[in-house]
Amino acid sequence: MSPFLRIGLSNFDCGSCQPCQGEAVNPYCAVLVKEYVESDTKDMSEFENEGFFALHQRRGAIKQAKVHHVKCHEFTATFFPQPTFCSVCHEFVWGLNKQGYQCRQCNAAIHKKCIDKVIAKCTGSAINSRETMFHKERFKIDMPHRFKVYNYKSPTFCEHCGTLLWGLARQGLKCDACGMNVHHRCQTKVANLCGINQKLMAEALAMIESAQQARCLRDSEHIFREGPVEIGLPCSIKGEAKLPYGPAPGKKEPQGISWESPLDEMEKVGHRPEPELNVERPSLRMKLKIEDFTLHKMLGKGSFGKVFLAEFKKTNQFFAIKALKKDVVLMDDDVECTMVEKRVLSLAWEHPFLTHMFCTFQTKENLFFVMEYLNGGDLMYHIQSCHKFDLCRATFYAAEIILGLQFLHSKGIVYRDLKLDNILLDKDGHIKIADFGMCKENMLGDARTNTFCGTPDYIAPEILLGQKYNHSVDWWSFGVLLYEMLIGQSPFHGQDEEELFHSIRMDSPFYPRWLEKEAKDLLVKLFVREPEKRLGVRGDIRQHPLFREINWEELERKEIDPPFRPKVKSPYDCSNFDKEFLNEKPRLSFADRALINSMDQNMFRNFSFMNPGMEKLIS
Repeated sequence: MSPFLRIGLSNFDCGSCQPCQGEAVNPYCAVLVKEYVESDTKDMSEFENEGFFALHQRRGAIKQAKVHHVKCHEFTATFFPQPTFCSVCHEFVWGLNKQGYQCRQCNAAIHKKCIDKVIAKCTGSAINSRETMFHKERFKIDMPHRFKVYNYKSPTFCEHCGTLLWGLARQGLKCDACGMNVHHRCQTKVANLCGINQKLMAEALAMIESAQQARCLRDSEHIFREGPVEIGLPCSIKGEAKLPYGPAPGKKEPQGISWESPLDEMEKVGHRPEPELNVERPSLRMKLKIEDFTLHKMLGKGSFGKVFLAEFKKTNQFFAIKALKKDVVLMDDDVECTMVEKRVLSLAWEHPFLTHMFCTFQTKENLFFVMEYLNGGDLMYHIQSCHKFDLCRATFYAAEIILGLQFLHSKGIVYRDLKLDNILLDKDGHIKIADFGMCKENMLGDARTNTFCGTPDYIAPEILLGQKYNHSVDWWSFGVLLYEMLIGQSPFHGQDEEELFHSIRMDSPFYPRWLEKEAKDLLVKLFVREPEKRLGVRGDIRQHPLFREINWEELERKEIDPPFRPKVKSPYDCSNFDKEFLNEKPRLSFADRALINSMDQNMFRNFSFMNPGMEKLIS
């Protein structure tokens, strides 16, 4: 059809027209007509214009800063952009990254080492803790300051928030009694501790508390023994003299007092069992060093550190080594997260669909995770090349992910970072869940947590609403991941995080007509916003019609052939990884020597670990 349509108008429609050469003229005009065909399926460019996007970029996880609740304060690790002094010990807060803690309510700045020396309740909190009331009643820690405006003739720092008092005159306030200097804005946030040295007071209170605990322990102590006391019997007779009225083996009876014969005392001294560390197997005393490996390629890099393809020199076996910088871990207050990741990885050896870790070791500057090298790439890499997976392939991956998640949940672990980037393929095409840095332990039964963390597109609505949650958040993330595998785009969208989070809380995902009925039904049940009604929390997800062809026992034994096998040329092939980092030289980052020397290495004393698989390789 021609895009132009000729329309004639009568004289009646347009009024009288002047004749041209004696003939009446019927005027005409040309109108541009645009054809538009409406369809249920939208072009990808339309999705992008509306805020949808294809899966062409990797998305990093976010985590709310860890909050330390002390005397109603809410301390978080903070970077101080200007010189800052501790409000407890009044010494300079040293460091390069997040040097210390700052209360989110009253802005008090402290050293990380001084957090246990805070004795006053936060003035920005309306809660009266039991300890604070006790201190007020017992030690009368309620002495208000007498602040007056003061002109400082030399640079002076606020003794509450720790920063400089700016200005030429009347820069701040000074207490007439104790001489404390504060900003005008900090006056109402200062605790009533006039004339009190918090550091010395905290140490005195700690000594009193420890003495009271020791006294209470002595008063309530019950000593257990195995039966009547035998005095002076030789060892040979002792084994034969069994009294008929003695308690059953293993049964202990509480006694108020007890005494021991000299022979028993000598026996205990002479045959005292050695500490466990002294009797450990020889293999556990073998220490690995980074020099035992040859670093071939850098597979990834982030603020945390780097991931390398490494070869174990002794056996020529290839591993993926994740190297974390200790200073970054410590400054970001992520020591506990790192230890959780190590514990979960050591547990992952028990399941076929979790990434296996062989060992961990450390140097003065770095922490190292030695893991199996999965050269099949991750699902994000593969979905970028084919836009979306067919139903058979997506169902297979989903089933193996379900087995991995259910194993973690059975151990009381909430994963919290399920996404395409964290699902890797081995050389045969089976999946492996990786990256356990966001995991939460001890989540059995009615246990709940409320930490805000995860990758924005995958975060469950209960996290956004600040509610306490359990493993229900993993099933929501699983729904997002399954939607991306089947449809090739994210179910929720927004130009920024605020719009995205609003979409997660309020919008319903778009389901194209060509989507299988069973797949849509599963997604609808996973996107239920009431956690207790979500599939996976309520009902057995394995029984859903989408998985009716899956034999779960055979799947867990890896007896079902994957529908896709990645192209892998050799054990050290890197062709299934992004080329962004592969061309960079594989070397460890250098750390600040002064900062490393000042670091408390005891924070990482339980980090080293070796599983039986690595022991066999070394021995």
